[in-house]
Amino acid sequence: MAAPELHRFTLDNGLRVVVAPDPTAPVVGVSVHYDVGFRSEPEGRTGFAHLFEHLMFQGSESLEKLAHFRHVQGSGGTFNGSTHPDYTDYYEVLPAAALERALFLEADRMRAPKLTAENLANQIDVVKEEIRLNVLNRPYGGFPWILLPPVLYKTFANAHNGYGDFVDLEQATLDDCAAFFDTYYAPANAVLTVAGDVRPEQARELIDRHFGDVPARPAPVRPSFAEPRPTSEQRGEHKDPHAPLPALAIGYRMPDPVGELDGYLAHLVLAGVLSDGDGSRLQQRLVHRDAIVTDAGAGAGLFGPFEARDPDTFSITAIHAPDVTPERVLGAVDEELERLAATPPGEEELARVRARWTASLHSEHDRLVSRTLALGAFELLYGDPGLVYGLADRMAAVTAADVAAAAKALRPDSRAVLVVQPESGGSQ
Repeated sequence: MAAPELHRFTLDNGLRVVVAPDPTAPVVGVSVHYDVGFRSEPEGRTGFAHLFEHLMFQGSESLEKLAHFRHVQGSGGTFNGSTHPDYTDYYEVLPAAALERALFLEADRMRAPKLTAENLANQIDVVKEEIRLNVLNRPYGGFPWILLPPVLYKTFANAHNGYGDFVDLEQATLDDCAAFFDTYYAPANAVLTVAGDVRPEQARELIDRHFGDVPARPAPVRPSFAEPRPTSEQRGEHKDPHAPLPALAIGYRMPDPVGELDGYLAHLVLAGVLSDGDGSRLQQRLVHRDAIVTDAGAGAGLFGPFEARDPDTFSITAIHAPDVTPERVLGAVDEELERLAATPPGEEELARVRARWTASLHSEHDRLVSRTLALGAFELLYGDPGLVYGLADRMAAVTAADVAAAAKALRPDSRAVLVVQPESGGSQ
Protein backbone atom coordinates (compact mmCIF):
# COMPACT_ATOMS: atom_id res chain seq x y z
CA MET A 1 0.00 0.00 0.00
CA ALA A 2 1.52 3.31 -1.05
CA ALA A 3 2.12 5.62 1.87
CA PRO A 4 0.15 8.86 1.59
CA GLU A 5 1.25 12.21 2.87
CA LEU A 6 1.33 12.30 6.69
CA HIS A 7 1.81 15.36 8.89
CA ARG A 8 2.70 14.92 12.57
CA PHE A 9 3.11 17.54 15.25
CA THR A 10 2.64 18.02 18.98
CA LEU A 11 0.78 20.87 20.67
CA ASP A 12 2.23 22.73 23.66
CA ASN A 13 -0.11 20.79 25.97
CA GLY A 14 1.38 17.50 24.77
CA LEU A 15 -1.38 16.38 22.39
CA ARG A 16 0.11 14.38 19.51
CA VAL A 17 -1.53 14.99 16.13
CA VAL A 18 -1.57 13.04 12.87
CA VAL A 19 -3.04 14.63 9.73
CA ALA A 20 -3.51 12.45 6.64
CA PRO A 21 -4.90 14.41 3.66
CA ASP A 22 -6.94 12.47 1.10
CA PRO A 23 -9.02 14.54 -1.35
CA THR A 24 -10.62 11.57 -3.13
CA ALA A 25 -13.96 12.06 -1.32
CA PRO A 26 -15.42 15.11 0.46
CA VAL A 27 -15.42 13.50 3.92
CA VAL A 28 -13.18 13.62 6.98
CA GLY A 29 -12.48 11.25 9.84
CA VAL A 30 -11.54 12.52 13.29
CA SER A 31 -10.40 10.23 16.08
CA VAL A 32 -8.90 10.60 19.53
CA HIS A 33 -7.00 7.72 21.11
CA TYR A 34 -6.33 7.89 24.85
CA ASP A 35 -3.49 5.76 26.18
CA VAL A 36 -5.65 3.87 28.66
CA GLY A 37 -7.52 0.60 28.30
CA PHE A 38 -8.95 -1.97 30.61
CA ARG A 39 -5.48 -3.24 31.56
CA SER A 40 -5.01 0.08 33.38
CA GLU A 41 -8.17 -0.02 35.49
CA PRO A 42 -7.60 -0.56 39.22
CA GLU A 43 -8.43 -3.73 41.12
CA GLY A 44 -11.99 -3.62 42.39
CA ARG A 45 -13.06 -1.55 39.38
CA THR A 46 -13.29 -4.10 36.58
CA GLY A 47 -14.98 -2.64 33.51
CA PHE A 48 -14.21 0.92 34.55
CA ALA A 49 -12.36 1.93 31.36
CA HIS A 50 -15.36 0.82 29.28
CA LEU A 51 -17.78 2.51 31.67
CA PHE A 52 -15.82 5.75 31.35
CA GLU A 53 -15.98 5.50 27.56
CA HIS A 54 -19.78 5.59 27.91
CA LEU A 55 -19.60 8.62 30.21
CA MET A 56 -17.67 10.58 27.58
CA PHE A 57 -20.86 10.65 25.47
CA GLN A 58 -23.02 12.12 28.25
CA GLY A 59 -22.39 15.81 27.64
CA SER A 60 -19.79 18.25 28.88
CA GLU A 61 -19.57 21.41 30.95
CA SER A 62 -20.63 23.41 27.89
CA LEU A 63 -22.90 20.97 26.02
CA GLU A 64 -26.00 19.23 27.28
CA LYS A 65 -26.53 15.49 27.29
CA LEU A 66 -27.07 14.06 23.77
CA ALA A 67 -25.69 17.24 22.14
CA HIS A 68 -22.75 15.27 20.71
CA PHE A 69 -25.19 12.86 19.04
CA ARG A 70 -27.31 15.69 17.69
CA HIS A 71 -24.41 17.73 16.27
CA VAL A 72 -22.74 14.79 14.51
CA GLN A 73 -25.89 13.21 13.14
CA GLY A 74 -27.27 16.61 12.18
CA SER A 75 -24.18 17.07 10.02
CA GLY A 76 -24.81 13.75 8.26
CA GLY A 77 -22.05 12.03 10.20
CA THR A 78 -21.51 8.91 12.28
CA PHE A 79 -19.61 8.40 15.54
CA ASN A 80 -18.68 5.82 18.15
CA GLY A 81 -16.06 4.77 20.68
CA SER A 82 -14.48 1.53 21.83
CA THR A 83 -12.32 0.24 24.67
CA HIS A 84 -9.29 -1.97 24.04
CA PRO A 85 -6.67 -3.57 26.30
CA ASP A 86 -4.30 -0.59 26.05
CA TYR A 87 -6.29 2.31 24.61
CA THR A 88 -9.73 3.85 24.25
CA ASP A 89 -10.75 5.50 20.99
CA TYR A 90 -13.48 7.90 19.89
CA TYR A 91 -14.27 8.94 16.34
CA GLU A 92 -16.52 10.85 13.97
CA VAL A 93 -16.81 10.63 10.18
CA LEU A 94 -18.53 13.64 8.64
CA PRO A 95 -18.76 15.71 5.46
CA ALA A 96 -15.53 17.68 5.05
CA ALA A 97 -17.36 20.96 5.69
CA ALA A 98 -18.15 19.77 9.24
CA LEU A 99 -14.53 19.20 10.30
CA GLU A 100 -14.51 22.08 12.75
CA ARG A 101 -17.64 20.76 14.43
CA ALA A 102 -15.99 17.40 15.09
CA LEU A 103 -12.84 19.04 16.43
CA PHE A 104 -14.88 21.26 18.73
CA LEU A 105 -16.81 18.28 20.10
CA GLU A 106 -13.70 16.21 20.82
CA ALA A 107 -11.83 19.13 22.39
CA ASP A 108 -14.88 20.02 24.46
CA ARG A 109 -15.14 16.63 26.14
CA MET A 110 -11.35 16.36 26.48
CA ARG A 111 -11.55 19.60 28.43
CA ALA A 112 -14.43 18.69 30.79
CA PRO A 113 -16.95 15.86 30.37
CA LYS A 114 -20.14 16.13 32.42
CA LEU A 115 -19.56 13.74 35.31
CA THR A 116 -22.76 13.62 37.38
CA ALA A 117 -24.34 11.05 39.69
CA GLU A 118 -27.29 10.77 37.30
CA ASN A 119 -25.07 10.11 34.28
CA LEU A 120 -22.98 7.59 36.20
CA ALA A 121 -25.99 5.62 37.47
CA ASN A 122 -27.57 5.64 34.03
CA GLN A 123 -24.44 4.41 32.25
CA ILE A 124 -23.78 1.69 34.84
CA ASP A 125 -27.22 0.34 33.94
CA VAL A 126 -26.46 0.64 30.21
CA VAL A 127 -23.16 -1.26 30.57
CA LYS A 128 -24.80 -3.97 32.68
CA GLU A 129 -27.45 -4.45 30.01
CA GLU A 130 -24.72 -4.63 27.35
CA ILE A 131 -23.02 -7.38 29.36
CA ARG A 132 -26.29 -9.28 29.70
CA LEU A 133 -26.87 -9.04 25.95
CA ASN A 134 -23.35 -9.83 24.76
CA VAL A 135 -22.07 -12.20 27.44
CA LEU A 136 -24.48 -13.55 30.03
CA ASN A 137 -27.44 -14.36 27.80
CA ARG A 138 -25.61 -15.42 24.65
CA PRO A 139 -24.15 -18.84 23.78
CA TYR A 140 -20.37 -18.75 24.16
CA GLY A 141 -20.58 -15.20 25.51
CA GLY A 142 -17.11 -13.93 26.41
CA PHE A 143 -15.50 -16.90 24.61
CA PRO A 144 -12.58 -16.66 24.46
CA TRP A 145 -11.66 -13.05 25.21
CA ILE A 146 -13.10 -12.89 28.75
CA LEU A 147 -12.77 -16.56 29.71
CA LEU A 148 -9.28 -17.45 28.45
CA PRO A 149 -7.06 -14.70 29.98
CA PRO A 150 -7.57 -15.76 33.62
CA VAL A 151 -6.32 -19.24 32.67
CA LEU A 152 -3.26 -17.99 30.75
CA TYR A 153 -2.29 -15.00 32.90
CA LYS A 154 -1.71 -14.45 36.61
CA THR A 155 -1.70 -10.67 37.11
CA PHE A 156 -4.90 -8.70 37.59
CA ALA A 157 -4.11 -6.38 34.67
CA ASN A 158 -3.89 -9.22 32.15
CA ALA A 159 -6.34 -11.73 33.62
CA HIS A 160 -9.39 -9.75 34.71
CA ASN A 161 -12.69 -9.25 32.90
CA GLY A 162 -12.47 -5.96 31.00
CA TYR A 163 -16.23 -5.89 30.47
CA GLY A 164 -16.69 -5.68 34.22
CA ASP A 165 -18.21 -7.43 37.18
CA PHE A 166 -21.63 -6.12 38.21
CA VAL A 167 -20.55 -5.57 41.83
CA ASP A 168 -17.48 -3.58 40.76
CA LEU A 169 -19.50 -1.49 38.31
CA GLU A 170 -22.15 -0.69 40.92
CA GLN A 171 -19.50 0.49 43.38
CA ALA A 172 -17.98 3.02 40.96
CA THR A 173 -18.14 6.56 42.35
CA LEU A 174 -17.89 10.08 40.96
CA ASP A 175 -14.53 10.41 42.74
CA ASP A 176 -13.34 7.34 40.79
CA CYS A 177 -14.49 9.00 37.57
CA ALA A 178 -12.78 12.31 38.34
CA ALA A 179 -9.53 10.58 39.27
CA PHE A 180 -9.61 8.42 36.13
CA PHE A 181 -10.21 11.46 33.93
CA ASP A 182 -7.53 13.55 35.62
CA THR A 183 -4.98 10.74 35.34
CA TYR A 184 -5.58 9.32 31.88
CA TYR A 185 -7.50 11.85 29.80
CA ALA A 186 -4.77 14.49 29.66
CA PRO A 187 -3.88 15.87 26.20
CA ALA A 188 -0.35 14.53 26.67
CA ASN A 189 -1.83 11.02 26.99
CA ALA A 190 -3.76 11.23 23.70
CA VAL A 191 -3.41 11.18 19.93
CA LEU A 192 -5.69 13.21 17.63
CA THR A 193 -5.99 12.00 14.04
CA VAL A 194 -7.60 13.87 11.14
CA ALA A 195 -7.83 12.03 7.82
CA GLY A 196 -9.64 12.77 4.58
CA ASP A 197 -10.46 15.85 2.55
CA VAL A 198 -8.52 18.45 4.52
CA ARG A 199 -5.61 20.77 3.81
CA PRO A 200 -2.80 20.41 6.39
CA GLU A 201 -2.60 24.14 7.08
CA GLN A 202 -6.37 24.32 7.56
CA ALA A 203 -6.27 21.35 9.92
CA ARG A 204 -3.41 22.86 11.94
CA GLU A 205 -5.26 26.14 12.34
CA LEU A 206 -8.50 24.46 13.51
CA ILE A 207 -6.67 22.07 15.83
CA ASP A 208 -4.75 24.92 17.44
CA ARG A 209 -7.99 26.85 17.83
CA HIS A 210 -9.91 24.09 19.59
CA PHE A 211 -7.29 21.96 21.35
CA GLY A 212 -4.56 24.49 22.00
CA ASP A 213 -6.13 25.81 25.22
CA VAL A 214 -7.08 22.42 26.70
CA PRO A 215 -5.19 22.56 30.01
CA ALA A 216 -1.95 20.61 30.07
CA ARG A 217 -1.52 17.85 32.61
CA PRO A 218 1.37 15.39 32.85
CA ALA A 219 0.89 12.07 31.11
CA PRO A 220 0.89 9.16 33.56
CA VAL A 221 3.84 6.81 33.59
CA ARG A 222 2.70 3.76 31.66
CA PRO A 223 3.53 0.60 33.60
CA SER A 224 4.76 -2.60 32.02
CA PHE A 225 2.16 -5.34 32.11
CA ALA A 226 4.76 -8.02 31.37
CA GLU A 227 4.62 -11.26 33.33
CA PRO A 228 6.46 -14.58 33.02
CA ARG A 229 5.20 -17.14 30.51
CA PRO A 230 3.62 -20.29 31.92
CA THR A 231 6.08 -23.08 32.63
CA SER A 232 3.42 -25.79 32.46
CA GLU A 233 0.02 -26.30 30.88
CA GLN A 234 -2.73 -24.34 32.65
CA ARG A 235 -6.30 -25.66 32.68
CA GLY A 236 -9.66 -24.02 33.28
CA GLU A 237 -13.31 -24.95 32.85
CA HIS A 238 -16.45 -22.88 32.33
CA LYS A 239 -20.08 -23.96 32.42
CA ASP A 240 -22.19 -22.20 29.79
CA PRO A 241 -25.97 -22.48 30.28
CA HIS A 242 -26.67 -21.39 26.70
CA ALA A 243 -24.04 -23.35 24.75
CA PRO A 244 -25.50 -26.12 22.57
CA LEU A 245 -22.12 -27.90 22.23
CA PRO A 246 -18.83 -28.10 24.15
CA ALA A 247 -16.02 -25.77 23.12
CA LEU A 248 -12.30 -25.49 23.61
CA ALA A 249 -9.92 -22.53 23.60
CA ILE A 250 -6.15 -22.82 23.65
CA GLY A 251 -4.11 -19.75 24.54
CA TYR A 252 -0.41 -19.12 23.95
CA ARG A 253 1.78 -16.09 24.57
CA MET A 254 2.96 -14.24 21.47
CA PRO A 255 6.08 -12.19 20.72
CA ASP A 256 5.92 -8.57 21.85
CA PRO A 257 3.70 -6.81 19.25
CA VAL A 258 5.87 -3.68 19.42
CA GLY A 259 9.38 -4.87 20.28
CA GLU A 260 9.27 -8.08 18.20
CA LEU A 261 7.03 -7.03 15.32
CA ASP A 262 8.42 -9.46 12.74
CA GLY A 263 7.93 -12.42 15.10
CA TYR A 264 4.44 -11.14 15.81
CA LEU A 265 3.70 -10.97 12.08
CA ALA A 266 4.92 -14.56 11.67
CA HIS A 267 2.26 -15.60 14.19
CA LEU A 268 -0.30 -13.64 12.17
CA VAL A 269 0.64 -15.60 9.05
CA LEU A 270 0.53 -18.81 11.09
CA ALA A 271 -3.03 -18.01 12.14
CA GLY A 272 -3.95 -17.72 8.46
CA VAL A 273 -2.25 -20.99 7.58
CA LEU A 274 -4.16 -22.71 10.37
CA SER A 275 -7.66 -21.33 9.88
CA ASP A 276 -8.04 -18.85 7.02
CA GLY A 277 -10.44 -20.41 4.54
CA ASP A 278 -11.77 -23.87 3.83
CA GLY A 279 -8.39 -25.13 2.66
CA SER A 280 -6.55 -24.16 5.86
CA ARG A 281 -4.84 -26.75 8.06
CA LEU A 282 -7.32 -26.85 10.96
CA GLN A 283 -10.37 -26.71 8.74
CA GLN A 284 -9.10 -29.59 6.64
CA ARG A 285 -7.98 -31.72 9.59
CA LEU A 286 -10.58 -31.05 12.28
CA VAL A 287 -13.71 -30.22 10.28
CA HIS A 288 -13.37 -32.25 7.07
CA ARG A 289 -10.99 -35.16 7.59
CA ASP A 290 -11.50 -36.14 11.25
CA ALA A 291 -14.95 -34.49 11.48
CA ILE A 292 -14.51 -33.90 15.21
CA VAL A 293 -15.38 -30.19 15.35
CA THR A 294 -18.08 -28.06 13.79
CA ASP A 295 -16.02 -24.88 13.84
CA ALA A 296 -12.32 -24.08 14.29
CA GLY A 297 -10.39 -20.83 14.28
CA ALA A 298 -7.01 -19.33 15.11
CA GLY A 299 -6.18 -15.72 15.82
CA ALA A 300 -3.26 -13.45 16.66
CA GLY A 301 -4.56 -11.26 19.47
CA LEU A 302 -7.79 -11.91 21.35
CA PHE A 303 -9.19 -8.69 19.87
CA GLY A 304 -7.48 -9.00 16.52
CA PRO A 305 -3.93 -7.93 15.65
CA PHE A 306 -2.38 -4.61 16.72
CA GLU A 307 -4.88 -4.08 19.54
CA ALA A 308 -2.48 -4.37 22.45
CA ARG A 309 1.09 -4.07 23.63
CA ASP A 310 2.92 -6.95 25.28
CA PRO A 311 1.69 -9.41 26.44
CA ASP A 312 -0.68 -10.53 23.69
CA THR A 313 -2.37 -13.85 23.07
CA PHE A 314 -2.48 -16.36 20.22
CA SER A 315 -5.66 -18.41 20.44
CA ILE A 316 -7.06 -21.52 18.80
CA THR A 317 -10.76 -22.26 19.30
CA ALA A 318 -13.00 -25.17 18.42
CA ILE A 319 -16.62 -26.16 18.97
CA HIS A 320 -17.03 -29.92 19.04
CA ALA A 321 -19.57 -32.71 19.48
CA PRO A 322 -20.40 -33.95 23.01
CA ASP A 323 -18.90 -37.39 22.29
CA VAL A 324 -15.54 -35.88 21.32
CA THR A 325 -13.16 -35.33 24.24
CA PRO A 326 -11.09 -32.13 24.59
CA GLU A 327 -7.99 -34.34 24.58
CA ARG A 328 -8.80 -35.61 21.11
CA VAL A 329 -9.10 -32.07 19.77
CA LEU A 330 -5.91 -31.02 21.55
CA GLY A 331 -4.07 -34.02 20.14
CA ALA A 332 -5.08 -33.15 16.59
CA VAL A 333 -4.10 -29.51 17.04
CA ASP A 334 -0.71 -30.49 18.46
CA GLU A 335 -0.10 -32.84 15.54
CA GLU A 336 -0.83 -30.07 13.04
CA LEU A 337 1.49 -27.65 14.85
CA GLU A 338 4.24 -30.29 15.03
CA ARG A 339 3.82 -30.98 11.32
CA LEU A 340 4.16 -27.27 10.51
CA ALA A 341 7.19 -26.93 12.78
CA ALA A 342 8.91 -29.90 11.10
CA THR A 343 7.88 -29.14 7.51
CA PRO A 344 7.42 -25.42 6.74
CA PRO A 345 4.46 -24.50 4.52
CA GLY A 346 4.96 -24.26 0.79
CA GLU A 347 5.21 -20.98 -1.06
CA GLU A 348 1.78 -21.42 -2.67
CA GLU A 349 0.14 -21.83 0.74
CA LEU A 350 1.98 -18.78 2.11
CA ALA A 351 1.11 -16.72 -0.97
CA ARG A 352 -2.56 -17.54 -0.51
CA VAL A 353 -2.51 -16.40 3.12
CA ARG A 354 -0.59 -13.22 2.29
CA ALA A 355 -2.96 -12.39 -0.58
CA ARG A 356 -6.02 -12.77 1.61
CA TRP A 357 -4.51 -10.72 4.39
CA THR A 358 -3.32 -7.96 2.05
CA ALA A 359 -6.71 -7.79 0.32
CA SER A 360 -8.41 -7.54 3.70
CA LEU A 361 -6.00 -4.79 4.75
CA HIS A 362 -6.64 -2.77 1.59
CA SER A 363 -10.39 -3.25 1.92
CA GLU A 364 -10.34 -2.16 5.55
CA HIS A 365 -8.27 0.96 4.92
CA ASP A 366 -10.42 1.95 1.96
CA ARG A 367 -12.96 2.78 4.69
CA LEU A 368 -12.07 6.19 6.07
CA VAL A 369 -13.09 5.33 9.61
CA SER A 370 -10.82 2.25 9.69
CA ARG A 371 -7.89 4.18 8.25
CA THR A 372 -8.32 7.04 10.71
CA LEU A 373 -8.45 4.68 13.68
CA ALA A 374 -5.48 2.65 12.44
CA LEU A 375 -3.29 5.73 12.02
CA GLY A 376 -4.13 6.89 15.54
CA ALA A 377 -3.55 3.46 17.08
CA PHE A 378 -0.17 3.02 15.35
CA GLU A 379 0.96 6.47 16.46
CA LEU A 380 -0.04 5.58 20.01
CA LEU A 381 1.38 2.05 20.16
CA TYR A 382 4.36 2.30 17.79
CA GLY A 383 5.06 6.02 17.50
CA ASP A 384 4.83 5.52 13.73
CA PRO A 385 1.47 5.93 11.94
CA GLY A 386 3.15 5.33 8.60
CA LEU A 387 3.75 1.73 9.65
CA VAL A 388 0.11 1.10 8.70
CA TYR A 389 1.13 1.43 5.05
CA GLY A 390 4.15 -0.84 5.39
CA LEU A 391 2.34 -3.81 6.90
CA ALA A 392 1.70 -5.59 3.61
CA ASP A 393 5.40 -5.46 2.71
CA ARG A 394 6.42 -6.60 6.20
CA MET A 395 3.94 -9.45 5.91
CA ALA A 396 5.31 -10.43 2.49
CA ALA A 397 8.78 -10.72 4.05
CA VAL A 398 7.62 -13.44 6.47
CA THR A 399 9.22 -16.70 5.32
CA ALA A 400 8.13 -20.31 5.59
CA ALA A 401 10.89 -20.82 8.17
CA ASP A 402 9.46 -17.94 10.22
CA VAL A 403 6.04 -19.60 10.22
CA ALA A 404 7.56 -22.94 11.20
CA ALA A 405 9.37 -21.25 14.10
CA ALA A 406 6.12 -19.64 15.22
CA ALA A 407 4.37 -23.04 15.16
CA LYS A 408 7.21 -24.56 17.19
CA ALA A 409 6.84 -21.80 19.80
CA LEU A 410 3.23 -22.84 20.52
CA ARG A 411 4.27 -25.41 23.10
CA PRO A 412 1.92 -27.73 24.99
CA ASP A 413 3.91 -27.13 28.20
CA SER A 414 3.44 -23.35 28.02
CA ARG A 415 -0.20 -22.84 27.18
CA ALA A 416 -3.67 -22.40 28.65
CA VAL A 417 -6.55 -24.75 27.87
CA LEU A 418 -10.10 -23.59 28.56
CA VAL A 419 -12.89 -26.18 28.34
CA VAL A 420 -16.43 -24.85 27.92
CA GLN A 421 -19.18 -27.29 28.79
CA PRO A 422 -22.92 -26.86 28.31
CA GLU A 423 -24.40 -26.64 31.79
CA SER A 424 -26.59 -29.66 31.07
CA GLY A 425 -23.61 -31.89 30.41
CA GLY A 426 -20.83 -32.48 27.91
CA SER A 427 -18.03 -34.84 27.02
CA GLN A 428 -16.89 -37.26 29.68
